[in-house]
Amino acid sequence: MGEKEISKKDYLRRLSSVNDLIQAFYRSRMAGNRSIPRELITEASRAVLEGVREAILAARDEMSLKSINTDTEELVSLVEKEVQERIRPSFRRVVNATGVVVHTNMGRSLLPAPAIEALRNAAAHYSNLELDLETGERGSRQMHLRRILCELTGAESALVVNNNAAAVLLALTAHARDREVIVSRGQLIEIGGSFRLPEVMAQSGARLVEVGTTNKTYLEDYRRAITSETAAIMRAHPSNYRILGFTAEVELKELAGLAHEYGLILLDDLGSGVYPDLSRFGVSREPTIRDSLRDGADLVCFSGDKLLGGPQAGIVLGREELVEAMAGHPLARALRPDKLTVAALEATLRLYLDPERALSEIPTLAMLTADPETLRGRAQRLAERLSSACPDLEIEVTEDVSRAGGGSLPMEDLPTWVVAVNSPRLKVNRLEENLRRCDPPVMGRIKEDRLLLDVRTLRDEELPLVVEAFRSATGAAGNGKGAGGTSKGNPP
Repeated sequence: MGEKEISKKDYLRRLSSVNDLIQAFYRSRMAGNRSIPRELITEASRAVLEGVREAILAARDEMSLKSINTDTEELVSLVEKEVQERIRPSFRRVVNATGVVVHTNMGRSLLPAPAIEALRNAAAHYSNLELDLETGERGSRQMHLRRILCELTGAESALVVNNNAAAVLLALTAHARDREVIVSRGQLIEIGGSFRLPEVMAQSGARLVEVGTTNKTYLEDYRRAITSETAAIMRAHPSNYRILGFTAEVELKELAGLAHEYGLILLDDLGSGVYPDLSRFGVSREPTIRDSLRDGADLVCFSGDKLLGGPQAGIVLGREELVEAMAGHPLARALRPDKLTVAALEATLRLYLDPERALSEIPTLAMLTADPETLRGRAQRLAERLSSACPDLEIEVTEDVSRAGGGSLPMEDLPTWVVAVNSPRLKVNRLEENLRRCDPPVMGRIKEDRLLLDVRTLRDEELPLVVEAFRSATGAAGNGKGAGGTSKGNPP
């Protein structure tokens, strides 16, 4: 035991000082990066030395001690890694090869090019965010969005807040506080993050009245629940699930007739908020924003960053007096969008003035409606590049299905083409982990012990990034042109 203690002391004596490590760092390959603060280098050096000391003290035998490298140059490389980890942004670009188009964990919808340019201008320059250029007086940030939303949808008025949950909360608070709101039991939804409709309603001060059963609700269920305390009937679109089989629900037109017969508000929470009819592309028809307004909803709420394909926002359309009451509520200021959201959303909405342009330029719509043959060709190109760069990989181009994501179109199988990858040296979970640690990280999906790269959510310019990530993740050396790889599947 005494010999081990002496041996540990010897190893501890060999360690460089913090100052020695700092000086060695300044002689290293990162020395040219003058933007790295000395304080950060000092903290990283201390952290590395502390880690090595703990490893030495925890060693159980001489062999364990010999495995611990105390060489200064080796320690400097650890300091470099520590510094790189600390200066690397937490919020980073990710390459999405999962095939989930509106991926909540990866930022939902990608913005179209005009929206990105609008963001840049809004961030770089002063703007007329709340300035009426005609009068020179203070204006409203809502004016930039209200007119185009009404033009596109035929709504009397419009209001934008920071997300759809906020839109529903504001609608209920402004119009149903201390009163009753009737909702079918089959529509008491829970959205991401365990955020439940009954909890939103409770926060608003409205009293929830449940009617019908989970699978069946009739018009008479709503009628029997109406009292002098009732303020509204609410329909919540089940964006992220479906009830199938022995079911019955009331059409929105019928709910509108009943609500207006009793002088009630009909609030329609559309959730994902699709604007164009996507059924001509083989996608199941969803109720559109225009459908909801046409069928008699007084207020319609939906997200800006799901099927609409814009930035995160909650959009409210409907009768002018109801929308204006919400805009004047004190809560509206707390929920208002910032200038970047306003700029990006207006630019996205303007694309819808030309429906065909919207389908091609709004990434979410373009991905959802992508032609299978186009996807097949992209998959084959990716497979060929991977096979060339990493010849030991087993690669197959095959058919599979993508998902809309973001709680949208939950039952929809979108036919797609994928590149299925196996590594003879790495288990699929390890391969997935290695790709996740690349820069930028590449995210695929695992199925039947293979890593699938779904090209629906990959753009052509991202294919080289995927190939480079695989080279790094598998340790492939050289370019491996034409050597040994297997690439199955027919060419496009």
